[in-house]
Amino acid sequence: MATTTKIQPRALVRASGGPRYAVALAVDALGTGLLRPFLLLYGVSVLRLSAPATGIAMTVGAVAGLVCMPAVGRWLDRGSRSTVVAASMLVRVLGVALLLAAPAGHVRLFAAAALFLGIGNQAWPAAHAALVATVAHGRERDAALAGGRALRNAGLGAGALLATACLAGGTTALQALAAVTGLAYLAAAALAWSVHVHARPAGAAAKGGDDAPAPRMRALLAANVIYVFCLNVPEVAVPVVLVTQLHASPVWLGGIFVANTVLVVTLQVPLTVLMSRFPRRSVLAIAGVVLTASYLGFLAATFLGHGWGAPAVAAVSVVCTLGEIIYAGSATALVTVLAPAHVLGRALARFQLSTGFGLAVSPAVITALASHGQAVLWGSLAAATSLSAGAVAIEQEQGARLSGYRRRARAGS
Repeated sequence: MATTTKIQPRALVRASGGPRYAVALAVDALGTGLLRPFLLLYGVSVLRLSAPATGIAMTVGAVAGLVCMPAVGRWLDRGSRSTVVAASMLVRVLGVALLLAAPAGHVRLFAAAALFLGIGNQAWPAAHAALVATVAHGRERDAALAGGRALRNAGLGAGALLATACLAGGTTALQALAAVTGLAYLAAAALAWSVHVHARPAGAAAKGGDDAPAPRMRALLAANVIYVFCLNVPEVAVPVVLVTQLHASPVWLGGIFVANTVLVVTLQVPLTVLMSRFPRRSVLAIAGVVLTASYLGFLAATFLGHGWGAPAVAAVSVVCTLGEIIYAGSATALVTVLAPAHVLGRALARFQLSTGFGLAVSPAVITALASHGQAVLWGSLAAATSLSAGAVAIEQEQGARLSGYRRRARAGS
């Protein structure tokens, strides 16, 4: 059992890639926050596209970004780190440029822009995690990954607030917003590239290597698809409950979104460091238990009616956010520990594939389940998440038992 380590701010910045890289992360997150929530609005308001066509183009872009992940993983395993991070930002510059160049009614250029934005958005998490894993180790690496997530959430929130303030300006303001986003991505790419982090490929295995996932990662990748549903619960499932079931004021939704962002920004690092006294796989299983409890809490809140239902949903949302924080602080860190060095990039790419797939299907799954009633929605989420947590815990026991057998075999030889 590891002891809790106190991470100093300066050490955290150093473990995250240094001050310039931290600034690059903040600028990139701010740019994404400016554009991502309003990309659909840009297609409809500026380019005069239909809402269905705009939504389909954005979905195709996100899915196509996932298709590129194996190539990103192989690029990372050749030793590239800051170059891949910078490339994930530059490809989004191209996406914004196409967005600005698209004339009204041109759905193909909008789809191309969404494609490049999707590629950059999907490639960035794996590239960032690989860079942090190269410059930091152990619990310091875990804290650095958590710090990067907190910083990104802060930038996304700030960018979304700035974009909201610009909406009153109409079409011109939205175009200016896109241009500023492109400049932000360009600046972030230059800063990230200037860090010059490169990993030496681990021998001959890095040149060809076994592309199969480590056996101890299979349950993690499968469980991650279910775990990642928690990221869309505040955006999809909670509004369904508050609006269709409880008929609550939109103020409750806004408060829940703000609270979620504030909690992630303020608690991601300290809670990750606090949980570092336990094995990472145990922490991931604990996250599943907390999330399962929150889903059952949401179900209970729906029976309270209009008066107490909305405050209860808000309170349970805090529990759900804590589960999300614990999950996010342990899952990627666990991948960096389990994956052999020569296939770290491919392992992180597979993890991002499972994350992206879960995020892509969860809105459709959540709304489909909700159409059959709140008991089906929250009961299904709770059951699936508890099974995933159980699979993670069982695999930990099997891994520990296998390690014991190997140690005894070595001792006997």
